Amino acid sequence: MIVTRLEPDSKGDVEWPVISRDRRSVLTVGVFDGMHSGHRAVVKRLVEKAHELSCLSIVVMFDPRPGFVHSYAKAHDGRDPEVGYVDGDLVTSLDQRLAVLRDYGVDHVLVVRYTVAFSSKSYVFFLGQMVGRLGMRRLVLGSDAVMGSNRAGTVASIADLAASTGVFELDVVDDRGPGYVRIPRDVVEPRWTSSGEPRDPTAGMTRAELRAWSKIHQARRVRVWSSTNVRYLLSQGRVREANDILGSAHGVESTIVHGERRGRTLGFPTANLSDDVDGYIPADGVYAGWIIDYGPAGDANGAEGDDISQGSGTRMGERRWPAAISIGTKPTYSEKTGIHSRALEVYAITDEWVDLYDHRVRVEFLEYLRPQIRFDSSDDLIAEMRRNVVQTLEVTRADHDASAKDSAKGQAV
Repeated sequence: MIVTRLEPDSKGDVEWPVISRDRRSVLTVGVFDGMHSGHRAVVKRLVEKAHELSCLSIVVMFDPRPGFVHSYAKAHDGRDPEVGYVDGDLVTSLDQRLAVLRDYGVDHVLVVRYTVAFSSKSYVFFLGQMVGRLGMRRLVLGSDAVMGSNRAGTVASIADLAASTGVFELDVVDDRGPGYVRIPRDVVEPRWTSSGEPRDPTAGMTRAELRAWSKIHQARRVRVWSSTNVRYLLSQGRVREANDILGSAHGVESTIVHGERRGRTLGFPTANLSDDVDGYIPADGVYAGWIIDYGPAGDANGAEGDDISQGSGTRMGERRWPAAISIGTKPTYSEKTGIHSRALEVYAITDEWVDLYDHRVRVEFLEYLRPQIRFDSSDDLIAEMRRNVVQTLEVTRADHDASAKDSAKGQAV
């Protein structure tokens, strides 16, 4: 898979490359944050149609998110966010999205830096460039996709353009999923329980109760299959529900750094992720999941040295272990230490000594186990951590067995 990064000029114009003078393309456009089931349905159709028509499959991806750019511009006199400015609501990093597209067999990805000037271009102008420069003969979109200035490029208007010009066909994928949910305008505190994932606060409500709840929280109606809903579920610790929508375990990636080393004294040496984390960090709590070691940061086989554009996206020699994951401010010790910063720590459950310092890792979340609570003593904390390890092994064993079963089924087909 070849990845090309494109930068619009001050007027929003992009110097689109000529991908091929001999082959036409099937193309899709979007942000694909989270790469959830709806996104995957679109990408799957894209690749299938490209193979069927002997065309190249091309994804035009925007980064940063348009919503983030416009929100920043609104608060900063119309300016674009500076390169490197962190979007705290991003579900998955660009590299994670590219890895999924590579796994689906996409030929080319054009990553366009989304700017305010670029957003002023009409969808007609944009699609004209896709046809003229990228050889687009079929456009694959989700059922409620929009593009162009003032979001005027709806599926209906694009369908009319395709029919009137005859230069490309529109293929609309039903990516709506299982309906809609209501989520609060602002993140609310999860309904913590002693164990198990926080429950849906609207579960069991009557229509009248749901209307009242929606009014109080200024809730909005969003698709179940949406990055907005995934982000909300993760903020509530409801990772199983989020993973069902994503189609795989939600994960974050970062480099391991030195921490307080307290876990080692307790018999649970933890790996501490740096503050520079790629991906949305779920709500505070303890989770069962996996830690995947990509090797020393910056190595040819590590994530930061990974040249996905040249097809070397597989990370050679990666290792993985079941992991008990802690997110929070370490309430048992924070009063004594005076350290109240939020930390993400991972205990790799393995009999061998694992030195992950300065390694790039991926941490995947499978199930929420419990909230962060203050224990009366280190002994009480150790007893609970042992219980969490047992729970983690049960969860990861079930996940491994399910993955093996799906793999065997796929090979049989």
